[in-house]
Amino acid sequence: MLRIGLLGCGRIGQVHALTLAGVEGAKLTAVSDAMPAAANALGEKYDVPVMASQELIVSGEVDAVAICTPTTTHFDLIHEAARAGKAIFCEKPIDLSTERTRQCIAAVEAAGVPFMTAFNRRFDPSFAHLESQLRQGVVGDIELVTILSRDPSPPPVSYIEQSGGLFRDMMIHDFDMARFLLAEEPIRVHAVGSSLVDPAIGQAGDVDTAAVTLQTASGRICQISNSRRATYGYDQRIEVHGSKGLLKGENQHEHSVVLANGDGFQGAPTQHFFLERYARAYAREMEHFVESVGKGATPSPSIHDGLRAQMLADAAQQSLETGQAVDIS
Repeated sequence: MLRIGLLGCGRIGQVHALTLAGVEGAKLTAVSDAMPAAANALGEKYDVPVMASQELIVSGEVDAVAICTPTTTHFDLIHEAARAGKAIFCEKPIDLSTERTRQCIAAVEAAGVPFMTAFNRRFDPSFAHLESQLRQGVVGDIELVTILSRDPSPPPVSYIEQSGGLFRDMMIHDFDMARFLLAEEPIRVHAVGSSLVDPAIGQAGDVDTAAVTLQTASGRICQISNSRRATYGYDQRIEVHGSKGLLKGENQHEHSVVLANGDGFQGAPTQHFFLERYARAYAREMEHFVESVGKGATPSPSIHDGLRAQMLADAAQQSLETGQAVDIS
């Protein structure tokens, strides 16, 4: 039984706490949060003790930690957990700095502890099946990958100011998905972006509408588009065009019933947001982490996958600022 301590009891922490309740071979044994009310509520809900973060990390009742705190706290928590010999499950991004991420890698590898970067979309059943079909060659050689990710509405500007920007906060999921699907590292990044949804986002130094083109050494291309607004709901789609055909991963809707009448065809809206859309993905990624640690295998995505997605985000930000394509060695 893998005993897991939860660091961070906010929205994503609550998702993982709920998930752990149904994961065979795992048990939530403690929770911690800088906001006592959040920690107490979750601790009471799952009947587990509330601890300070340092106390939880060194506790003999904890084998692994799930880091679900704000990104700015990840660096210290990763180092503390590595020193304590705990397996680590960490929400993205690992850190907003690639150099600090490399320092985290050094600490984790020196300690020899398992580490998983929580890019949950790899575990979405539809996207995982699509990737499996690619590896089986059903569409031949990959030529063009298109990833669309649009939120139903923007987060508060107070969040934007601390997020590290759209590329590091939102599109980083798509950078990881691009690597997952292409099976080849992008070596060139070109980005454009605007503030079209909320002028306050632009005033905070960020963009809310962006498009990025990635290219690999063999010439494969990936196009990513992000928006902080989609009036029709949460938009999550993937298309892969290859030499023998096309694979598509479509949006998930509230239900599949369609009404047809004189006004045309009417269907259900998309699932509201990421908590609903990726509920199964969150469960599958935690199941993978628990199984990997139990078997002594390396979880995937790894800490190095987290670094590579961060490097793409950094390159996209540099491209946006300079107006030039950025090469990645």
